[in-house]
Amino acid sequence: MNVIWRNCICRLRQGKVPHRCQSGVHPVAPLGSRILTDPTKVFEHNMWDHMQWSKEEEDEARKKVEENSATRVAPEEQVKFENAANKYWDTFYQTHKNKFFKNRNWLLREFPEILPVDQNTKEKLGESSWDPARSSISRTQGTETHRQETFVSSEPGSRERSASNPDLEEYSRGPRKAEQFPGSKATFRILEVGCGAGNSVFPILNTLQNIPGSFLYCCDFAPEAVELVKSHEAYSEAHCSAFIHDVCDDGLAYPFPDGTLDVILLVFVLSSIHPDRMQAVIHRLSRLLKPGGMLLFRDHGRYDNAQLRFKKGRCLSENFYVRGDGTRAYFFTKDPLRSPSRRSIMCYQAKA
Repeated sequence: MNVIWRNCICRLRQGKVPHRCQSGVHPVAPLGSRILTDPTKVFEHNMWDHMQWSKEEEDEARKKVEENSATRVAPEEQVKFENAANKYWDTFYQTHKNKFFKNRNWLLREFPEILPVDQNTKEKLGESSWDPARSSISRTQGTETHRQETFVSSEPGSRERSASNPDLEEYSRGPRKAEQFPGSKATFRILEVGCGAGNSVFPILNTLQNIPGSFLYCCDFAPEAVELVKSHEAYSEAHCSAFIHDVCDDGLAYPFPDGTLDVILLVFVLSSIHPDRMQAVIHRLSRLLKPGGMLLFRDHGRYDNAQLRFKKGRCLSENFYVRGDGTRAYFFTKDPLRSPSRRSIMCYQAKA
């Protein structure tokens, strides 16, 4: 079960599905229209709408969560997971490279707002659909959810950083002059936060390279992940800039000025951040948007199978877990105000 935030948060098991923010470009199967009637076609879409649980199913899921969250990770261990979060993810990518997650070929259907809206874009979107048979970008064999386990920290502290991190050292001095920063001549700019090995980057780039004036930024706090993106044969500095960045460090500057971006994409990223830090992360990212810019979010939903599979002793706090490899995951509700973290977070659109 995944969660998509736009004007509100939508849990897939919910009966009433809200309308999307309209960009003028409609997905092939709009949110709310995907009704599973033939079980043999269960893999036809990335997600299905209007899938309602029975009371018994929801009670059983709640019981499993109560059981696997009864024993919490010790506070000192939680601090370790928080402070070394980038190291755990860096190890993850050193181990799995780009073989764990599948390419997110559904992105442009689920989030048509990723692309600039005009007639030329609509035509090019149809012409530039992601075709792995003719593309040089390889399809990976992983799954969208990571593994069976997850974790959190009760006393968030500043993350440990490597002294030999040239990207962070370069950008910590602040954005360069307007005429010098990457993508400064672009008219439409996107930032993907938590890019990982590029499973969103390259499907997006495959389309953006056919749209003049567009540019993609992508960042991750795991150096190995950024290196995987930069070393990919489809990576092009003419259309993309990948850099190391920890979005939880509010004092760390971006390689472009505030008010520069049209779209910010957060796909299965916010869930890896401590709930106490989420609001500050969203607030900082919102400053990067142009007036009218959008922040698009998709992540784990409450009672996702990934949450139900956790064993006892992996829970950091309510609905926040640590996996066996040290990476963490939070599971969201439809209403952020009812979430145990009590954070007011939703799909953000900057005021014009």
